[in-house]
Amino acid sequence: MAPDTSFLLIGKLATQANTTKDTIRHYDQLGLLKSRKRQAGSRLYTEFHSECIERIELIKSAQAIGFTLTEIKDSLNDYYDGHLNLDDQLMLTQQKLTQVKKQQANINRMVELLTERIEVLERMKADSTYNIDGADCKIPNAAPPL
Repeated sequence: MAPDTSFLLIGKLATQANTTKDTIRHYDQLGLLKSRKRQAGSRLYTEFHSECIERIELIKSAQAIGFTLTEIKDSLNDYYDGHLNLDDQLMLTQQKLTQVKKQQANINRMVELLTERIEVLERMKADSTYNIDGADCKIPNAAPPL
């Protein structure tokens, strides 16, 4: 019987998926990858299905747009099992977009405040007699935390 060549050892998978062995171990521990154990003499090897290369690419894509590994796990497994609920996915993605827009608003506000601080510091540097007043230190219309 010929050996099943559709499974890869961790080093080969890491190379082909352009990631690290530690990342693969972490994903495997979380149940994001399909693997099997194989005994070879006194050593136990973990082998990964070749589909894991695509899975890792999908995981990294989802992470890049803000999804956590926990959020990715169920969706990824449902997708590969043919049970992906598109209504649930649409709702989750809309929620993620709302969350990211709030983060963006907070970041925009931080940029404004940092810009104002730079202006105050530059005035202080240019004019040694410049004194900071209360208006320079207050945070007008501070956005509530997320």
